[in-house]
Amino acid sequence: MEYKTVTIVLILILSVSFMMNCTEKENSSQEIIPQRYNISQVIMDTIVTIEVIDTNSTHAIKAINNAFEKVYYVDSTMDYFDNTTELSKLNSNSQLLNASNDLTYVINKSIYYHHITDGAFDVTVLPLLELWKSKFAPGGTQQPPTEDELAVTLKLVNASNITIVENNISMQEGMKITLGGIAKGYALDLAVDSLRKDGISSGFVDAGGNGLYIGHKPDGTSWKVGLQNPDMKGQAITIIEVTDLAVATSGNYERYFSEEAKVSHIVDPRTGYPSQNLISATVIAPTGIDSDALSTSVFVLGEKEGLELIEKIEGVECLLITNDKRIVKSSGFHKYEAV
Repeated sequence: MEYKTVTIVLILILSVSFMMNCTEKENSSQEIIPQRYNISQVIMDTIVTIEVIDTNSTHAIKAINNAFEKVYYVDSTMDYFDNTTELSKLNSNSQLLNASNDLTYVINKSIYYHHITDGAFDVTVLPLLELWKSKFAPGGTQQPPTEDELAVTLKLVNASNITIVENNISMQEGMKITLGGIAKGYALDLAVDSLRKDGISSGFVDAGGNGLYIGHKPDGTSWKVGLQNPDMKGQAITIIEVTDLAVATSGNYERYFSEEAKVSHIVDPRTGYPSQNLISATVIAPTGIDSDALSTSVFVLGEKEGLELIEKIEGVECLLITNDKRIVKSSGFHKYEAV
């Protein structure tokens, strides 16, 4: 009996061991399929969507939430509407001591673009935007500002008058800054950097059409981005394929101060008038901050000057839609277009 008992126990142990080995081999042979996880939230006056490719839902959601914290941080630092932000305090006091590294960096970057665009990109354009908005707001004249009003306001517009010493920022009294043409791009950069630190190697962050795309889709192909046809909403004039690149579009066919006036939300800081040179300008660049600032710059500069600027910058391409509906591309844009 003792011998039989030992034999039975031994057989049971061997049987269990064999079953475990078979299960482990079966599990190891099964490929873990990455899934797409995404969340959308309304931030920075637009819809921000963050999508990642991951094999673990808990890890994916945590990475997305961490990235959203970066977007909220940029908004809480650089929104001029909110009187608690650093930018709002700078606008109110004409100076800000011990500004955050991020605000200092973005304003420094803005001054750089002001210089290379000969003033077409200017973050001190806010007084002009407020002037135009007041004219077409309820109770306004519903007429453009007068030449005298523009002349007085233009004296407050010149990013060259911003002084930055270490993290202390100052500017001429009465000047006001809006980072609407660059802050979303910087938010994309911080969000994607957060995703990468959390181990995400594939995904994207999109803020109202400005997107930064990392890695490849689950099938190994590049991310596809459709560039909107301004005449037909929901249709694309072309499809581009991007990996580890940012895409931003500036245009006057989506946002207006009023539907009746059809006044562009992008004002040429050199003239004081809404920019009417193009219908839209799309820029592909390595970073979100560069694609955002450059799309605004090119939109203001127009076809000739805008193309000349883009052709001078390595790793940057653009597609422009002119007022007469022509599609104009920089010399290297075609390499991103899907066949």
